[in-house]
Amino acid sequence: MNGPVLVEVKNLTRFYGTLQAVKDVSFTIRKGEVLGFLGPNGAGKTTTMQIISGNLAPSGGSVTIAGHDLLDDPRAAKSQIGYLPEQPPLYRELTVDEYLDYCAALNRIPRAQRHRARETAKERCGLQDTGRRLIGNLSKGFQQRVGIAQAIIHLPPVVILDEPTVGLDPIQIREIRALIRELGKEHGVILSTHILPEVQTTCDHVQIINKGELVLNESIEGLEHHMKSASITVAFRHPPAIEILQQLKGVKTVQADKDGRMHVFHETGHNPTDDILRLAVEKNWGLHEIRPGRLSLEQVFLELTSAAGDTVTTEEPAVTDTLEGRV
Repeated sequence: MNGPVLVEVKNLTRFYGTLQAVKDVSFTIRKGEVLGFLGPNGAGKTTTMQIISGNLAPSGGSVTIAGHDLLDDPRAAKSQIGYLPEQPPLYRELTVDEYLDYCAALNRIPRAQRHRARETAKERCGLQDTGRRLIGNLSKGFQQRVGIAQAIIHLPPVVILDEPTVGLDPIQIREIRALIRELGKEHGVILSTHILPEVQTTCDHVQIINKGELVLNESIEGLEHHMKSASITVAFRHPPAIEILQQLKGVKTVQADKDGRMHVFHETGHNPTDDILRLAVEKNWGLHEIRPGRLSLEQVFLELTSAAGDTVTTEEPAVTDTLEGRV
């Protein structure tokens, strides 16, 4: 990404009493980039999002939005942000036009420019035919679109979307993801989600936070490389004990599969292929297949977070329940 830096987070920390919810987090977002922000429940993801959006003060570190320090000049910094929380801040008794006019006024758009700003936001979000409809009578998908429209009505450089596809059906999910990709061309977008395929289909960059720390900060291309390079699949006519392979240098874990196949997960810098070939010949294991394996994004997520008890969505759901208990 060669666009200008729109968000710069440096050494961000946040304490709740003695609990450190965010630990020395640093990253940047550029124009034209969609950043997928992942983390298990209680990892500090929502806390980080609240700090970046100006809704929560950090205990330490700095956040700069489009050149404005969020602590030193909060009004200017917040004016550069469009924010859609997990529960869209909608007034169901208003029509779409009435609500967006109100949002335009809140964002200090001059009165003479509000009609144009409203119509532009509606067009970008596919709301052209809904202006006179009550928000309460719209489907969940269209309510999400209205929520996104209020976030972009003042054309902010940075758009923050917290779980924007929660509760939508598969068709609505695809439509909202397409909208997010379009927004990513003109803005810097932070997308908080628990739906792993959403990151791969929508984002240019991915971050995973766990126990308050960033454990992955990669481009989608780098993530694809990580998924391909961190495992190998082998098959034997006389399979050795799993413990033997687990003792090889760089091997993290081994999973047995059917037909004598084994999946060997290893450190990216220590591929055990040569050692396996040598032992297979020496021990007469009857090696007849060896090839690079491929981790799923779910496996990468679980490997980095070790969150055995946390809910991770890996398929396209018709309905995604609201997640609770997050820090």
